Amino acid sequence: MRGGKISIGDLERGIASGAIDTVITAVCDMQGRLVGKRVTGNFFLEHCQEQGTHFCTYLLATDMDLTTPEGFHDQLWESGYGDYLAKPDWSTLRVIPWLENTALVLCEVWDETTGTQVEIAPRRILQRQVERLEGLGLSPRMATELEFYVLKESYEEAHAKGYVNLTAFSNFNEDYQLLQATRGEPLYRRFRNQMTEAGIPIEFSKGEAAPGQHEVNIHYAAALESADRATLFKHGAKEIAHLEGNAVTFMAKPDHTWTGSSGHIHVSLWDMDGSVSCFPAMAGSNEMSDTMRWFLGGLIAGSRELSLFIASTVNAYKRFATASWAPVNIVWGRDNRTCGLRVVGSGNALRIENRLPGGDSNPYLAFAAVLAAGRHGIEGRIEPPTEFKGNGYLATGVPRIPRSLYEAIDCWADSDLAPAAFGEDVHAHYGTAARIEQSIYDGVVTDWERERYLERG
Repeated sequence: MRGGKISIGDLERGIASGAIDTVITAVCDMQGRLVGKRVTGNFFLEHCQEQGTHFCTYLLATDMDLTTPEGFHDQLWESGYGDYLAKPDWSTLRVIPWLENTALVLCEVWDETTGTQVEIAPRRILQRQVERLEGLGLSPRMATELEFYVLKESYEEAHAKGYVNLTAFSNFNEDYQLLQATRGEPLYRRFRNQMTEAGIPIEFSKGEAAPGQHEVNIHYAAALESADRATLFKHGAKEIAHLEGNAVTFMAKPDHTWTGSSGHIHVSLWDMDGSVSCFPAMAGSNEMSDTMRWFLGGLIAGSRELSLFIASTVNAYKRFATASWAPVNIVWGRDNRTCGLRVVGSGNALRIENRLPGGDSNPYLAFAAVLAAGRHGIEGRIEPPTEFKGNGYLATGVPRIPRSLYEAIDCWADSDLAPAAFGEDVHAHYGTAARIEQSIYDGVVTDWERERYLERG
């Protein structure tokens, strides 16, 4: 059975014929990973098609290691760690070409006791921001550029080496270099073709600004669909790399000597029938409408406060460095890659490229932050500052992305925008998760410390 999006009827026929024997029900956790179950095809039709599947509540209140840290309001040992319901969103049902006879459906997270969706679920957080913009008569369209490193080691080999002294797939900067990229073309070809076949349309792949670093551009779509595509791509790329005996990492800064990996987000707002962009001042123009200016103003005003959703880990803040292709200052410019916000295109293609997110960002949370800040600008009619011209790394007297997760936690805690945009429960929940992440890091002695202090200290 060919890959791509399918209907429930297609699924039923595929299971009956044996073309599909496994159905994956998946939700996105706080870290941006897909978690869920593999269900036997016939059992899925008989028992899960209407109701869905269950998963433990702790999966939305855990750290990267799936431990059960204290501090969350509802997900704790005293609660008994019950179940949430993963209820299929049938618009996401697709066949996965790189897995044998397998279909996958992304799910919404429901609390069966209250009969309501779980508001802390990343996909739900984005849904709420889309709904709030639609209440203003605006439909967001978004796209991602995802950067990553390909390693010659497999994940098992990388683990055995302690994730040090890893070998990049090429041996010098391969930015736009066709010959260098040919080294990994068997893998990149699978990414482009099998992702497109799975309903994740890839526009192109290209070498990026370091040995073994690559970028893939995913075609734009409505905000939720675009975030689904980005999440599925990151998950699927790791699976495909594993099948090829390699490893792929979307880590923001895998090594202090390597260029960081970005996860740029392109955004524009359209009318509700999707026929006309609300960003150009007039048809075919590259001048900004009031809506676009205010959206941009909101991004500049709100990105520091919401940086926890854009960069959620300790490592994410090590990517932000001067002259590194990752921005440090939250300024905007036209076709200026030194700025945190880059305005490009004209007419219906006029859009904002948000260059702040890294490849490690959770697409649902990063998208939600972009939309929440932009909507804040529209509702408050926040005018952006004058366009920055020149080297954005040298800008002074402008807002800067936080220098560390510590600073991002403080910005989040002190924010009026975050609880107003996402609700008090989400604000508290993700603030707790960030403090836990920082606390774990603070308790670890690193190789750098041993090298620096063990003999000489």
